[in-house]
Amino acid sequence: MTCQSCGTDNRAGSKFCNGCGAPLARLCPACGTANEPSARFCNECGNALTDSTSTPAPAGTSESPATAGAPAERRLVSVLFADLVGFTAASESRDAEETRELLSRYFDACRRLIELYGGTVEKFIGDAVMAVWGTPTATEDDAERAVRAALDLVASVAALGDEVEAPELRARAGVLTGEAAVTVGATGEGMVAGDLVNTASRVQSVAEPGSVFVGESTRRATEHSIAYEDAGTFELKGKEGLTPLWRALRVVSGVRGTLKSAGLEAPFVGRDRELRQIKDLFHASADARKPHLVSLTGIAGIGKSRLAWEFYKYFDGITQPIYWHRGRCLAYGEGVTYWALADMVRMRCRISEDEQPPSALQKLRSTLDEHLLDPEERRFVEPRLGQLLGLAEHESGDRQDLFAAWRLFFERLADQYPTVLAFEDMQWADASLLDFVEYLLEWSRDHPLYVVTLARPELLERRPNWGAGHRNFTSLYLEPLPDEAMRDLLTGLVPGLPANLTEQILARAEGVPLYAVETVRMLLDRGLLVQQESVYRPTGEIGELDVPETLHALIAARLDGLSTDERRVLQDGAVLGKTFTRAALANLSGRAEADIEPLLVTLVRKEVLSRQADPRSPEHGQYGFLQDLVRHVAYETLSKRDRRDKHLAAAEHLRASMAEDEVIEVLASHYLAAYRAAPTAPDAADIKEWACRALTQAGERAASLAAAAEAQSYFEQAAELSADALAEAALTDRAGQMARRAGAMAEARALLDRAHDAYVLQGEVRSAALVSALLAEIDFIEGHAQQAVARLEPALETLKDEEPDSVVAAVTAQFGRFLVLSEHEDRAAPILERALQLAETLALPETLAEALNSKSIGLGRADRLFEALVLLEAAVSLALENNFHAAALRALNNLSVMLNSSDRDEDALVTVGRGLDLARRVGNRDWESSFLGHMVGVLTELDRWDEALERAAEIEELPLTSFSQSFLLIPIRIHTERGEVDHARAVLARHAIVRESDAGQDVAHFGLAESRLLRALGKPEEALAAADRAIGLRFELGITLYPVKYSVFEALEAAFSLEDHGRAHDLLTILDGLAPGQLTPLLRAQQARFRARLAAHDGEPSAVAADFETAESIFRALDMPFRLAVTQLEHAEWLAGKQESAVSAPLLADAKDTFQRLRAVPWLERLNHLEPARDPVLAPGS
Repeated sequence: MTCQSCGTDNRAGSKFCNGCGAPLARLCPACGTANEPSARFCNECGNALTDSTSTPAPAGTSESPATAGAPAERRLVSVLFADLVGFTAASESRDAEETRELLSRYFDACRRLIELYGGTVEKFIGDAVMAVWGTPTATEDDAERAVRAALDLVASVAALGDEVEAPELRARAGVLTGEAAVTVGATGEGMVAGDLVNTASRVQSVAEPGSVFVGESTRRATEHSIAYEDAGTFELKGKEGLTPLWRALRVVSGVRGTLKSAGLEAPFVGRDRELRQIKDLFHASADARKPHLVSLTGIAGIGKSRLAWEFYKYFDGITQPIYWHRGRCLAYGEGVTYWALADMVRMRCRISEDEQPPSALQKLRSTLDEHLLDPEERRFVEPRLGQLLGLAEHESGDRQDLFAAWRLFFERLADQYPTVLAFEDMQWADASLLDFVEYLLEWSRDHPLYVVTLARPELLERRPNWGAGHRNFTSLYLEPLPDEAMRDLLTGLVPGLPANLTEQILARAEGVPLYAVETVRMLLDRGLLVQQESVYRPTGEIGELDVPETLHALIAARLDGLSTDERRVLQDGAVLGKTFTRAALANLSGRAEADIEPLLVTLVRKEVLSRQADPRSPEHGQYGFLQDLVRHVAYETLSKRDRRDKHLAAAEHLRASMAEDEVIEVLASHYLAAYRAAPTAPDAADIKEWACRALTQAGERAASLAAAAEAQSYFEQAAELSADALAEAALTDRAGQMARRAGAMAEARALLDRAHDAYVLQGEVRSAALVSALLAEIDFIEGHAQQAVARLEPALETLKDEEPDSVVAAVTAQFGRFLVLSEHEDRAAPILERALQLAETLALPETLAEALNSKSIGLGRADRLFEALVLLEAAVSLALENNFHAAALRALNNLSVMLNSSDRDEDALVTVGRGLDLARRVGNRDWESSFLGHMVGVLTELDRWDEALERAAEIEELPLTSFSQSFLLIPIRIHTERGEVDHARAVLARHAIVRESDAGQDVAHFGLAESRLLRALGKPEEALAAADRAIGLRFELGITLYPVKYSVFEALEAAFSLEDHGRAHDLLTILDGLAPGQLTPLLRAQQARFRARLAAHDGEPSAVAADFETAESIFRALDMPFRLAVTQLEHAEWLAGKQESAVSAPLLADAKDTFQRLRAVPWLERLNHLEPARDPVLAPGS
């Protein structure tokens, strides 16, 4: 065979030239058949072989774009044809616009689904669509994705028909796989041609409405993942004889047959709407890059797991990359702390449950290297994820610290691809895990994290407000299926089931699909059914059958039908939990693994157990109950003596096979169950002691993970089992500490009071004093500062002769803090000095940072701002270096206040920004609100008013306290200066709760806000009285604190409005009486400004000019343009009164520019009285 491109001779049958690589055959663009190079017409279909189908020109030559034809290749492709049935009838009752809209939605759905599954739309023909897989890029899953797309398309059209009340509207589809002629590089119509395309169109035309028909090659390529039934043989135009076709029923596995169940999968019925909603919410989350929580709730057996499985199969089939994580909550006590979350991390890192710590830690580091590119983030996340997995010695104990690291890990995953977190059995979840899920939803606002939780209704009994208040939350409660859906399930799984038996099952099932499935399994167990392809069929006539009335009784009947050995395996497995290993099972039974394996295989075949086949799962290779209800029934068949022995054996196996710290809560559960099963047995005292010890360790483990509520429960249970009075007191003490950490103050107080009394009874003076310190902290938190001081002082006196340690140092620092915050700075000073000495001597950086922080507050109140700033900078550095976030946030807060008090507003803004970033990183809403509030104040000071209002709006979106609402009063100044009095009035009314607070800062903020509004309303006398309330707090809070100093300014403005110059003089004496170091630049500027106004009244022109110029100079240096503009206007008004308009003109020009930029309408109007405005005055609110 001679190559037409280069002339080289090739052997007969060669497809490509061995000289230049050009194709040796001409491919027909119509049917794809290979023809001789010299052929002019296709020898298969007769199509003309034009120059456009010739082989490429030899290397070195070229053709113009106008004449060069794209080369055609033969490729293995899958072609989908689909069209609408019932569209004409659906459009008859609609106008043209509605019909066009309906067709447009159909086309959009076609294109979206085809592209989601990796296909390419070739063309639309009327209401038909043609799509192809395998070009331009081929994958081994092309045929499977084409069938998946067809099934989804048919379901989507059915849903569309139901939505628009056109139930007759359905789609039908045909899919064929084979070789076709593909035009390389082409897109759209003409991309694929040949007999395959024509036949696929014929297959679609014979498909029934609402169905997908496929040819034999497609079925063979996809039957590992798709369930089919024989659709019969058909006469297709252009084909000789009859062509066998198959109807695609449903997807039954992951891509390429992964995770396929051992038995037949029942039809998915009655939940199409819920599944469609779950899919749509996922895509909305991914597209908007926002988190979303879907809570699936329903009784046992109602179909929650099946919905999650259908969702998994869906996204496993589409081409969009997704990170999938699955975690299951364990049914031990009130749940094992964060077990499901740890499972997800193990899944991502490919760490098995029994992996040795060194190997597991290496896998964790490799995963973090892959997904967290920032070394600082890796250093932050690794020890905290290691703590979650029981791999690291790092123990933060700070919930916000841990939650922030765990959140960051999943956020970085979601930065790459949409990330799904599927939590199963959430009714068993520990309270801290529920808190984390809600925290993740709240804080990961710009990450596509899709959380799906499966739970029984008991979850809502424990957490009635689960998900409430979150905008990105959807609750789906699964109701029982209607009879029609249940009948479809039975007939789809067992065609030919006797009608009377079907009706009996429907009556007993009450819409619970598991009941129907378990009945079918019972029939299988009894040999009454046999599998034939994708369904079960009766082996003969099924006579009268006694079907148990309840699901519990049905499962019990199934277990009764098993062999003795099989039942024992299930009983042993039930003790171990929902999943278990062969080794654990062998340990409990006393038999070899090889002897147990055949029994497990049989139980999997009988669909009682399943084997975890997902290689990513930490439970890979383990066996588990298909339904937890089966485990529960199997466990109940054990005698109490057997339960005791089995739980003890399970505990010993766990001790021997896994790191104790990681499974200590499970160990505690086994020992406790063993003790409760036989509390009067001869060795019950020993078992009770083991349970007490394990519960104590479980409490410490939970405490280390900041799961305070769980830790409290473990410590209380351990205290109940303790046989030693002093040990019981210590455990009650720990329970009280955990209740305090969890915010359950009443419980904490009761537990600590009980522990205190027990310590006193046992003569443990030191321990009793430490408990008093904890009780004092609760007093302080609840607003009883003097009671806290009174309780803590004698406790500290008791401890003064003790050997100094970290506890004594912390209590000393705490007492100093209480004294400072109670305005007892003089008493606090020596206490804090002692705390600082102990902290440095004992190398306690956290206590040192806290003590420096407290000392700085006292210094600030004494107007020793420079010293206070130095100490605060040190406290911030020390806290951040050691990751003491609580101390760092407190220090940054105080530092920003001190900088603002010193009129260093730009520095204060930077500090506030640092604090806000840290608060958001660790997930602390209280501090986030506080720093945003400080930012509102500083931005207002810097005359960045619009930014200030934006930050105030952010605070409005957060949970509000009287403290955070006090910051929201600051924008009243902006509104009044702009003449937006109604806005100002609304703000004050909305946050009137601040008036009720007895906190000094809140009182000062409200007095200042009220004064500003009253003055704007033309009520200067009332404004003066309101400002006086805040000024009266200057000795308690300090004259430089924001609401105090500004209240002095407001009072002066009100006094001048009243022309009460005597009162103005008295107010100025407050500033005049300050020492030079106390008189900050802003205070000096305002002092000079108001002196100028008094001097103008008193007729002292030389003093007026000098004081105005002094004030202007300082305001200019402080970069406060509004204050400068006001002073310039007042200066110009005085000059105008002296007929010195030429001198005042530059002042007015500068002031006018500032007032216009800030939209300060009242001030512009006042200015225009002196100089008529060339530009229109801005309207208030413009």
